[in-house]
Amino acid sequence: MGGATMAASLADSCRRLVILERGHHLVESDLCRNAKAIFGQGAFQNDETWDTPIGKEFNPGNYYFVGGNSKLYGAALFRFRAEDFEEIKHIGGISPAWPITYQEFEPWYQMAEDMYEVCGHIGDDPTEPFHSGKYSNLPVPHETSILDAASRLAKQGLSPAHLPLGVDIKAWLAGGETGWDAYPNTGTGKKDAESIGIAKALGHDSVRLEIGCMVKRLISDESGRITAVEYQKGNRMERISGKMVILSAGAVNSAAILLQSASNHYPDGLANRSDQVGRNFMNHNTHAVLSLHPFRKNPSIYQKTLYFNDYYLSGGPNNEPLGNVQLLGKITAPILDSQINLPYPMIEWIAQRSIDWYVMSEDLPNPESRMTIRNDRIILDWQRSNWQANSLLVSKFKNHLRKAGWPIVLSKAFDRTVPSHQCGTVRFGNSPESCPLNIWCQAHDHSNLFVVDASFLPNSAAVNPALTIAAQALRVADHIKEKLLK
Repeated sequence: MGGATMAASLADSCRRLVILERGHHLVESDLCRNAKAIFGQGAFQNDETWDTPIGKEFNPGNYYFVGGNSKLYGAALFRFRAEDFEEIKHIGGISPAWPITYQEFEPWYQMAEDMYEVCGHIGDDPTEPFHSGKYSNLPVPHETSILDAASRLAKQGLSPAHLPLGVDIKAWLAGGETGWDAYPNTGTGKKDAESIGIAKALGHDSVRLEIGCMVKRLISDESGRITAVEYQKGNRMERISGKMVILSAGAVNSAAILLQSASNHYPDGLANRSDQVGRNFMNHNTHAVLSLHPFRKNPSIYQKTLYFNDYYLSGGPNNEPLGNVQLLGKITAPILDSQINLPYPMIEWIAQRSIDWYVMSEDLPNPESRMTIRNDRIILDWQRSNWQANSLLVSKFKNHLRKAGWPIVLSKAFDRTVPSHQCGTVRFGNSPESCPLNIWCQAHDHSNLFVVDASFLPNSAAVNPALTIAAQALRVADHIKEKLLK
């Protein structure tokens, strides 16, 4: 979302703009709507492995395509709440303030919502921050079972609201009657980094997209200026130079590239005077929750249209924030079969009756939660924080569900192999001694280097970060056009 949105915004201001993309284009195939292939066989997963600190390999679940992780995302395009820009005390510690306010950031949220054609409705969520404009599209409609769920939750005193979504529901369902959450987008059904950002950028003759180019390191001179980008294409190592370099490889990979770019002048890696590159890794604390009634089936196709934030800012033992509850895409029998070991008829029975939820809480920054490089391999030491908030939110939500008429409620935590919004490794701020980037995502020590992806985030909040990344990209691009490209 960061790189694609930057490219789209800068395209008309640059004489030449080259996008180096590690992956290739997703292409339409019979696998694209095949739940067994996607969830059971990992048809679209890469074969990359990272290591834990003790050397245990795991697949991080990232996707490497033109458009990145957004090609398979759930397309929930939330704004962070205004309070997320301020310091907040959580059960597990402190969520730090941003170096800018929500009011300063808000115009670019509005621009990002317009650019990604977000469908939504303002007014149902009590935590909704100020909007300077309206959503340009009506919300994706609730299906019958979800309308019933919204009514039942409202009677519990909750405030169900429509998810803000980057989805053209007619275009999506024309390609097959499935959900879109974790399904690959090969057309225009989802508004993702390729279908919007890259498409807009490539509408300009000055923009060139190079696929299959895995960036290895950035070359800098003694003044700190980035003089070249070194990348691997096939079996060849190549270099390209430009007046400005924008790094948008994702929170872990951007940090890895900076660390791998160490030189005699910068022995600890680029942008790392503060020793913070790779630190403060965050990945939301999440559970899946399934609510079932043995005599009610759920015929929903896509399902992912509802959320509530009644516990977003309160609900803990001392009224600390707990987090967000939103729907997952409809879990079908092949999806559930890939996750649990039960007889298939029982799996079908559950899937036909379940309404499927995603319970998400903030993971707090910690300098010791970090990624490092060892023998050219990524080592991820995620030190999860604030887990008590997520457990408490799950418990409260289960009670609401039972009182609302679902006698069977199941839950399962997501683990480190699920990329639940990785962020925070190259955060922005005012002081070069405490953060790698300034408030415009420009490296303090490298005047022509910007890092614009989820790595800039000083906190993870408790909602999906894609819209915030896009908004920051638009904000940074406007700064570059105004100050550096005149």
